[in-house]
Amino acid sequence: MTNKKSDSSSYLQVAESVTEGHPDKLCDQISDAVLDAILEQDPMGRVACEVAVTAGLVIVFGEITTDCYVDITDIVRRTIKKVGYDDPDYGFDYKTCGVTVAISEQSPDISAGVNTAYENRRTDSSQSVDQIGAGDQGIMIGYASNETKDLMPLPITLAHNLTKKLTALRKEGVLPYLRPDGKSQVVVEYDHNDKPIRIDSVTIAAQHDPDVNEEKMEKDIVELLIGKVVPTDLIDERTNFYVNASGRFVVGGPMGDAGLTGRKIIVDTYGPGYKHGGGAFSGKDPTKVDRSGAYMARYIAKNIVAAGLAERCEVQLAYVIGMAQPVSVAFETYGTARIDIALIKKLVFKNFDLTPSSIIKNLDLRKPIYSNLAAYGHFGRSDLNPPWERIDKAEILRKESNLISQ
Repeated sequence: MTNKKSDSSSYLQVAESVTEGHPDKLCDQISDAVLDAILEQDPMGRVACEVAVTAGLVIVFGEITTDCYVDITDIVRRTIKKVGYDDPDYGFDYKTCGVTVAISEQSPDISAGVNTAYENRRTDSSQSVDQIGAGDQGIMIGYASNETKDLMPLPITLAHNLTKKLTALRKEGVLPYLRPDGKSQVVVEYDHNDKPIRIDSVTIAAQHDPDVNEEKMEKDIVELLIGKVVPTDLIDERTNFYVNASGRFVVGGPMGDAGLTGRKIIVDTYGPGYKHGGGAFSGKDPTKVDRSGAYMARYIAKNIVAAGLAERCEVQLAYVIGMAQPVSVAFETYGTARIDIALIKKLVFKNFDLTPSSIIKNLDLRKPIYSNLAAYGHFGRSDLNPPWERIDKAEILRKESNLISQ
């Protein structure tokens, strides 16, 4: 326990996470399971798969162009079972839910723009290079901070660790009364130097069996979940713990709320204290720069911070549908840069190819790696080690910027 005092210049940052049984996250996982199944057989498949769920019903829709066949209904049921909706008493389960599939092919207009980049169509073909165009227009944000070992903001890291642990306590049978749906929320106090100094509050909402004793559940959650995840040196006598503040959380998942792919984009990234371009990730193949561009932006930001060029870094990319090169690349280091931002930008352009073709190749994005990312965040995932979490460019950036390693 600690008693770090706050001052007038301190401020609060908050983030939330949801378990894999949350209805929106269930949709994300089904969308990415469909994507993975297609990429496993057809790495060049084009996928834009959306899912909606409600009580007793799953609807899969969108645009898919591929040479392979996958049994989408079977994928839906297997994903629901894996998440834990395997009991009719939950009001929604993999055996009895209805599944409706409404899939068409990708628009030929979009396909043409992706197949041959604008730059190739507008130049002499003898001088052009083989490039695909961006699969959509949009803005992508990447962020990194040295406040955690994964170079992520502390609030979102703790929020994800809590929901992952909550799910583990359920699946491992430690707390057998838990059901799949759940949420966490963490409020962190920062000092005037933007360093976390204490945890202001931790909130857990955990779906449970109807006969559970509320006092026992609160005690279990505080001891076996919060006590195991939240650093004790950031907890003081003013830290509040809230467990199922509504008093009861029996009806959950699709039985309690409708779900939809792409509705947890802040949970998927860095938390509400940081920018987001607006595009969701799940169910999209890597030609969609909403996904691949965001991964590249995180890769760049993380290597900049790992190289010691800045303590915090935001990278913003913007693309136009059908074009290979981004139309805008911007950086924000919040006053923490150790070299001029113009030099950082020069180093990035030298060491990172920002065209969709190169992003897909360098980050190896045509593999079926996505369904495991569809819950608990796409960034800071040291448990999965996706390619965009590598810091293999950090030493190069450090040397080329003439910085001495600390």
